[in-house]
Amino acid sequence: MTTPHATIVVCDGDETGQELLTEALRVLTPELLGVELELVHYDLSLTRRRATHNEIVREAAAAMVTCGLGLKAATVTPPEIGGVGSPNRLLREGIGGSVIVRTGRRIPGVTPVVATNRPIIVVRMAVGDAYGAAEGRDGTPDDTTESAWRTERIERRVCRDVAEYAFQAAEEEDGIVYGGPKWTVSPSYEGMLKEEMDAAAARHPSVPYHPTLIDATYAGLLTDIHERTVVIPSLNRDGDCLSDFVLAMFGSIAGAESVLLSLDENLHPQVAMAEAPHGTAPTLQGKNVANPMAMLLAEAALLNQAATHLGEPAFHHAGERLRAATLEGAAEGVRTFDLAGEATTSDVVDDVIARLAKG
Repeated sequence: MTTPHATIVVCDGDETGQELLTEALRVLTPELLGVELELVHYDLSLTRRRATHNEIVREAAAAMVTCGLGLKAATVTPPEIGGVGSPNRLLREGIGGSVIVRTGRRIPGVTPVVATNRPIIVVRMAVGDAYGAAEGRDGTPDDTTESAWRTERIERRVCRDVAEYAFQAAEEEDGIVYGGPKWTVSPSYEGMLKEEMDAAAARHPSVPYHPTLIDATYAGLLTDIHERTVVIPSLNRDGDCLSDFVLAMFGSIAGAESVLLSLDENLHPQVAMAEAPHGTAPTLQGKNVANPMAMLLAEAALLNQAATHLGEPAFHHAGERLRAATLEGAAEGVRTFDLAGEATTSDVVDDVIARLAKG
């Protein structure tokens, strides 16, 4: 019988981000997962991005559009004005991504910061808003009247994708849609997302809907006891901050994956790129102590997406096995220091490999 096959565009990154990717790739073998994966690498390190003036990023995005699947390591975004900027924005624009999904969930063996047992899913805009906005300064640094400005934009299509995907996710997870932008302060700009949330609520009357201003959402996540899965639609900048907050609530920002989706008009994923949502952690580089869980779970999520993209259930089975092996190890104490454990990066990956090898 022919082994199911898929091609994945692998975006190499920087510092600890690349080290974690290299470690996590050790599990993607047909012997362990029962599927054949062709990994096509693109070097998205800061050095290469500067050398190519970001052309390598555009090439990686085009390759993802062709094969439909991507896996990315964390990369450095330099702070200088006029530099190469963030490759994430270029990748999102290049594949036509509109939605980023990040799920905070209980990590077995780890007590969450607050008393919550149900997942919290942040459904965030992938493009627009504060990212890629035109910006500048008027005046001179020596003048106290100097001002800085930024012109942000969001599109109704992206607002609709975020809102509708959030309600579909809540429907699938028997959850609630909670949160939203600061529509009272910005009824024209942020209100556009609220309008699409209201419209999606009308299309999904069975889903409990609790629109909440973004500042009250932060407070509510800490103080309210949610007995159902919470799905939060958000603007790009809000979702960036909120997802890091949510992941930390469950123990570590390195404990969950992030998936960027390009959706067709029927909200079916056309391209999926998975990654670990944490940064490059330069202070941990070369020490073999960083947590590979998010990258392992990103691989599992991408395998699930491959099942949908290719119509091949074997990939879903492989993804579920990889996710289970990763979480089982955490439950049994194979955890890095950020989760109060003593395992190295390699120890965690070795443990996952051993569990997969057992079948």
